[in-house]
This record gives sequence, C-alpha cells and structure tokens, in this order.
Amino acid sequence: MSLKASQGDLADLPAVELIKCFQDQSATPVDATQAALDRIDRFDAQVNAFVDVDRDGALKAAEESTKRWQTKQPMGPLDGVPTTIKDIVWIKGYRTGFGSDVLNMKEAATEDAPCVARLREAGAVFLGTTHTPENGWKALTDSPSCGITRNPWNTDKTPGGSSGGAAAAAALGMGALHVGTDGGGSIRIPSAFTGITGIKPSFGRVPAYPASAFGTVAHVGPMARTVDDLALMLMVLAGADSRDWFSMPANRDFDPTLGLGKGVRGLRIAYSPALGYVDVDPEIAAAVHKAALSFEQLGAHVEEVDPGFDCPLDTFHKHWFSGAMNRTRDLTPDEISKLDPGLIEIIEEARSFSLQDYLSAMDKRAALGHRMRVFHDTYDLLLTPTVALPAFDAGLEVPAESGLKRWTEWASFSYPFNLTQQPACSIPCGFTSHGLPIGLQIVGPMFADELVLRAAKAFEDVMPSRMPGQPNPDRN
Repeated sequence: MSLKASQGDLADLPAVELIKCFQDQSATPVDATQAALDRIDRFDAQVNAFVDVDRDGALKAAEESTKRWQTKQPMGPLDGVPTTIKDIVWIKGYRTGFGSDVLNMKEAATEDAPCVARLREAGAVFLGTTHTPENGWKALTDSPSCGITRNPWNTDKTPGGSSGGAAAAAALGMGALHVGTDGGGSIRIPSAFTGITGIKPSFGRVPAYPASAFGTVAHVGPMARTVDDLALMLMVLAGADSRDWFSMPANRDFDPTLGLGKGVRGLRIAYSPALGYVDVDPEIAAAVHKAALSFEQLGAHVEEVDPGFDCPLDTFHKHWFSGAMNRTRDLTPDEISKLDPGLIEIIEEARSFSLQDYLSAMDKRAALGHRMRVFHDTYDLLLTPTVALPAFDAGLEVPAESGLKRWTEWASFSYPFNLTQQPACSIPCGFTSHGLPIGLQIVGPMFADELVLRAAKAFEDVMPSRMPGQPNPDRN
C-alpha cells in the first residue's frame, strides 16, 4: 500500500520556504508544527517512524518561536522549523533508546549531543525521536524492541536504515529536517529507498558525542526533502566541539548554502555504474545512467570509469563487526540473547577476529583511502547508484531468495566511502516500474561537502523530487 499525503499544506514545505513564511508572517512556527503533528497523527501508525512524539514540548517551543518572529528577533537560521532526532543521539532530558530494550539508556541524558545542541541554538523545534535498529547495526529499520518501520511508497517494503525512521518521516512531511547517522550507508540507503535527500558529510565535519561504537566509519548528517535544506542544516551542524577530538576546526568560511546554484559546468565527473564488481538491478542501472547523462548536458565532463579498488567487504566487516562486539562487551549472556538475532551473529563472528586480522584491515582501509585520494586528483566527483537494488520486503535483512546473508552484501555502494570518510550524498533519480524510488550517489573528495551539495542541487533542478502520492510527471 502506497501512502498519499494531501498536498499544499505547510507540512510539504521545505525548511527554507517555512523560514520565508515566518519572515513575512504568512504562517507561524505553531502552524508549521501543528501541520507536522497532523501528518504524524495521520501516518505514523502505518509506517512506525517515531519512537516518541513530544507534542506538548514541540508546541510550546513553536509558540516561543512565534513570539520571536513577531518581534523580528529569531534565535537562529532554523527558528521554528519542525525537526526530528534519530533515537541513537543524546537529547538532554531524554533516555535515548538505541532501538533496544537492552542497550537503552537507563537514565535521561544530562547533556545534548553536539548536533542537538547546534539545532537547539538555531531555534529548531523538536518533534520527537525516530526509529533505528539496535544501535544502528544494519541498513534496515526493525528491532525486537521497536517493531518494523515501513516505506511510505509501499508499506510492504523496508525504508532501509539505520536512519529509516527519519527517512519515512521526511518522505511524509512529518517534519522538515531530520538528524541521521551513517556508519555504512545509514543516511544514504534510506534516502534512496524513500525518495528523499541525505548527505554523509566528511568525517569530523559534524561533531559526534558520545563517540559511536563503530568508531571512525560513523558520521552524523542531515536528511530532508531538498538539497537547499541539506545545505542549511549542514551549515548549522558543522563545526568543532571539544567533546569530539576528531571534529574539524571551526571554519567561518564554511557555508554550503552559498554557491549552491553555481552548477557543474567544467567539472570532471567520473561515472562508475558498478564500481567494477557490483551486480546492479537493470532498472536502477538505467536510471543512474540517465542521471549521469544529465550531468553531461549540464556542462560537466563525464567519463565512465571505475575508481580501481576491489570489493572492501571483509575490511568493512572487520571494522563494523568489531564495533558491535565492543558495544556489547559488558552485557551478560542473558542480555545478549535478547538482542536482534543478526546482531548476535555478527558479534559472534567478531569474536573469531585476531588482533592481526584487525590490523590488516586497518592497512587495507588506508590503502583504499589512498586510492580514492589519488582518484580525486583527476576527478572532482564520482557518480554511482546509491543502492544496487530497490526496496525489498520489510522485516528482512536481505531480499527473499537472494542467497545473501548480511545487509552489507547488497549495500556495496555505500560502505566503501565510510571507510574512506569522504562526503557522499544520495538524491532521487527516478522510479522502478513498481513505483519505488531510485537513488543517485554523488561522492566528493574529502572535505568537498559544498561541491557535493552543489552537484546535487544542479541535478535536483532538472529532476525535482516528489513525495508519496504526488503525480509522476514522467508518466503523464
């Protein structure tokens, strides 16, 4: 079943348009917040995107924001914008659940994570927290604790994950801006599966605290319905925080909202349809090929070429599975038995890794990073599919009868760029014959977040995204 949102109300407006409404007083933050809450009331029972909805807190914050706009004294660039936080990120006064009855916080957080603090300082209105699998361990969104989150385009299908609650919320207008995390594709995969935009920024661009169990492959980033909103949100989230010793130094010149309209003319863009080793669904391959041609028509120099590395699946597993084992090292056998069965399996596999196995994986990761740094000496950007297949049945880790075992086997386009820590964005580029969204991945050199968003904006301008239930102009 595909869900259909009524069109034309404030819940459909991106953050940049809501801010304009607040400025000219054609609508207030209370109006926008109520519209988002109405969407939650209408759809969340069907998609299961939210862990908690703080209706009273959101409306109170929206009322305070409305008063500030009436006196023309907004707190910051996101004042009054309805926003959600993934339930893996600390919010002061909340008990973060981590999608788990075992790993959840037993006491409320006493401080905000850096991304929450930045959003709060910018005036964002927090609607609530969105679903994740246990500790974000897989690129789906279901868990023994929280049940199954579903895809708005077809509720029989998965929205992907692990930021699947955020993606489903964004696609249905249940908030304009959404915080996600990405350790192997967890922003980009659900963005592709639900037809929204999302960016995994350069590692350290958005500070993280507490540190992820998955270490230096894990990123925090924005999810939204438009590239303009991604840029605005990333501008707010970026910057140093002493609690994260990996966070990039404060840079007042970093403003991804500037230069978004410069286009891609003259850029050297590599298009890799399969990275040299991925089996891609034919409809996805065709849509991404068409998208690559669009960049050529926009004036870029596009060349079909692979980056030149072998599949780094084992390297990623050594990092990812070890992180899962470390996160659960203090659990009793009884507690471990209550975790998601797939999570238990990767923890057990990690117990077989030796120190030499892990150090060898670090060496291979370094070689991959070197390979991509050299690659981007020639190419400004890299285009690939975001995911090799369309959204499949909800509640499964791999498609039925696929012969696959782990989610990482079908997420081959995303996790390599967690290993390399590069910025990578997913943007909608079409639909399958069954009406499921297809994502284009745009990968940039390290620290070139602004360039990635600029390219995404250029493509969005020629192929605007649409929400569930909106007519498909290609079929009219």
